[in-house]
Amino acid sequence: MPTYTFSVNGKTVTVDAPADLPLLWVLRDKLGVKGPKYGCGIDVCKACTSHLDGEAINPCVVPVAEAAGREVTTIEGLADGDQLHPVQEAWLELDVAQCGYCQPGQIMATVALLKKNPNPTDAEIDAIENVCRCGTYFRIREAIKRAAAK
Repeated sequence: MPTYTFSVNGKTVTVDAPADLPLLWVLRDKLGVKGPKYGCGIDVCKACTSHLDGEAINPCVVPVAEAAGREVTTIEGLADGDQLHPVQEAWLELDVAQCGYCQPGQIMATVALLKKNPNPTDAEIDAIENVCRCGTYFRIREAIKRAAAK
């Protein structure tokens, strides 16, 4: 079985896995990283949104081989020690989460958006395709605006 070495939340890891095994299963089952959630497995719901070299990806459809030699960041790696990321702070301040299942993916998608555009329009915010079954989209939009202001 091939071996892949990459970084997850700042720590170098090496895993034995088939090249086509989705990165989500490596993160969750082999490495115990539970923030990225399994929702659909086909890049639709985006509950698993994480970053690969700073770009938003959905590890349910990214093979582990694509992570080799690269940096994977999940919700667990977003805060700096006890200091939450401004997006995480905004989420808490506005009580965005209802059930919370999609929120790690929502937050990671937002961080990627704000990295590209620190002052997004409503249309750009609404273009985030992450699904929230509880329908907290209004609070999500407001939290994105608050985080952008930080």
